[in-house]
Amino acid sequence: MKMLLAVDGSDVSLGAVRFAIQLAKGGLDTRVILANVQEAATLYELVVAHDPAVLEQVSAAAGASTLHSAEVLLKEAGIDYECEVASGDAAHAIIDMVDRFECDAVVMGARGASALRSALLGSVSNEVLHASSVPVIIVKAVVPDPEAEAG
Repeated sequence: MKMLLAVDGSDVSLGAVRFAIQLAKGGLDTRVILANVQEAATLYELVVAHDPAVLEQVSAAAGASTLHSAEVLLKEAGIDYECEVASGDAAHAIIDMVDRFECDAVVMGARGASALRSALLGSVSNEVLHASSVPVIIVKAVVPDPEAEAG
C-alpha cells in the first residue's frame, strides 16, 4: 500500500507518523510518501525577494526541516520513504500529491478542533477527508486524562 503521510511538524502529525509505523510493523506492506506543504509566498515576500527562485529555495528548506523529525522516526523503524515538499493551499496540495504519486491512502493528524470551529473555519484534515478519492486515516490528538495523571 502506498501511503501519503502528511506532516506539518506538530506533535499530532508525528502521532500520525507513529500510527503509520504501527501499521507497517503490524504487517501492512507499506510504501510511504512523506509530505509537507508550505504556505505560498505572500505578495509582500514576492516584491521584497526580487527573485522567486530564492523563495522556492527557502520554502523547500523549510519543508525539509519540518519533515526531519518524521524522517528520524521512519528511519529508526526501518521504513523506506520518499519526501515531497509542495507549496500552496495544504488540502489541495495534498490531494494533488495523492493523485501524482498514485497513493492508496492518506494518513494525517488532526488537532481535534470543535465541530463549530471546524464548520466555520474548515481544517486541512476535514478538507482532505471530503475531497480525497482514497481512504483517509485521521489520527486525532491524544488529550491527557487529568484523573489518570493524578492517580
